[in-house]
Amino acid sequence: MQDESKYETATLGGGCFWCTEAVFDELNGVVRVESGYSGGTVINPSYEEVCTSRTGHAEVVQITFDPRVISYEDVLRIFFTVHDPTTLNRQGNDVGTQYRSVIFYHNEDQKNSAEKIMKEITAGKIYDNPLVTELSPLHAFYRAENYHQDYFANNPSQGYCRVVIAPKVAKFRDHYREKLKG
Repeated sequence: MQDESKYETATLGGGCFWCTEAVFDELNGVVRVESGYSGGTVINPSYEEVCTSRTGHAEVVQITFDPRVISYEDVLRIFFTVHDPTTLNRQGNDVGTQYRSVIFYHNEDQKNSAEKIMKEITAGKIYDNPLVTELSPLHAFYRAENYHQDYFANNPSQGYCRVVIAPKVAKFRDHYREKLKG
């Protein structure tokens, strides 16, 4: 059995949680990725409620990782390359506050690291437009319904998976080959 006390947790929203989960599931050092909701006002919201954009929640992934294998800062660097952090409340054709770019930090160290990485990305002029990524403290994480967990792995032939997620995962694999599991 793994010693959970050695792990850290990151909670990130980069648009559709199916896409973000599919990428981080393949990252060496990541122990678990769960899709869910954070940042809203409704306790334990349903997917249908979140999709209305009225609860204030973002679709997020909660990533449990081993900091001896991958740092929180490297998790964030990857996060910033697998979605567009310059579009407000949208990722591609997915539009609404639930698809916003957001980092929910768990402690002051994570907040400081996120601020550092965001400055690094801005200074590096990686994007033509400014970052709009929200940086907020984590108040609650609500695990999404079971059918959302491991969605890409369980539904590779589904249209959205083939057209949107598969190319994103392929790009991630090409770019981060040395950081993939096994």
